[in-house]
Amino acid sequence: MQPDILCLGEPLLEFNQQPDGRYLPGHGGDTSNCAIAAARSGAKVGFLTSLGDDLFGRSFCDLWAREGVDTAHVKLRPGAHTGIYFVSHGPGGHSFSYLRAGSASSLIRPEDIPEAYVAGAKILHVSGISQAISDSAADAVFRAIEIARAKGTLVSYDSNLRLQLWPLERAKAVTHAGMALCDIALPGLDDAKQLTGREDPDGIADFYLELGASIVALTLGEAGTLVATVETRRRVPAHPVTPVDATAAGDTFDGAFLAEYLHSGDPFAAAAYANAAAALSTQGYGAVAPMPRRDDVLALLKG
Repeated sequence: MQPDILCLGEPLLEFNQQPDGRYLPGHGGDTSNCAIAAARSGAKVGFLTSLGDDLFGRSFCDLWAREGVDTAHVKLRPGAHTGIYFVSHGPGGHSFSYLRAGSASSLIRPEDIPEAYVAGAKILHVSGISQAISDSAADAVFRAIEIARAKGTLVSYDSNLRLQLWPLERAKAVTHAGMALCDIALPGLDDAKQLTGREDPDGIADFYLELGASIVALTLGEAGTLVATVETRRRVPAHPVTPVDATAAGDTFDGAFLAEYLHSGDPFAAAAYANAAAALSTQGYGAVAPMPRRDDVLALLKG
């Protein structure tokens, strides 16, 4: 299958803390979450990565097969492991601990990027995490972006800042370079404040538009999403919920936004749809299990 949306990055096996203190296994990783969210919203999706040739890596292949995500160019690397992370919950919200150094995904190189596969997609989605896990992965993402831009494939970029992976100054340099080459910028407010040095959402949107993005969808948490283009901008309200676990709400937003944007061609409608999907995704534990399907999102939008 040639996907319309192609996601590139690092999947991570998830262990999510439950109310009784146990850790429930599941699947995560920002671009993998995005891929599944987009597939559940009806898009044709593919994933591009390397995984450990281990039980955890094969479990991702099984997951993507169940979700209809194409894995024609996913490689299993003998001798390398699949990354792991733990989600803990406390009064301040959720926190993350990682076991990912030397993961198979971090070993991906520019020469591993399949040109025809990228060129055949309508949107390539990557993130700051996709580039932060290693220098070779950062170069591989830039190679994928280069192919996409040459072939008319739109590029979507979520800055998704993780300071455990790299220092802020390097994160700024690399993510700004990635954002300068993207068509759709999907930053979150807290990350964008650190990366841009600006506090005002409109100022942040201006920053990414000036870098070169055609569409900026800046997520603002409970305040919704600021969607900005060169011509116009609008705040799209959130759907108020009491969150149980917001682990992959931003990734769900990304996947739902991209799927709906392909469906409608309207970034404001895409943000309204994605806000609803993100709200629903916080109503259960884990990254993948609570992600809604298209009918669930449309039902919430209809009230």
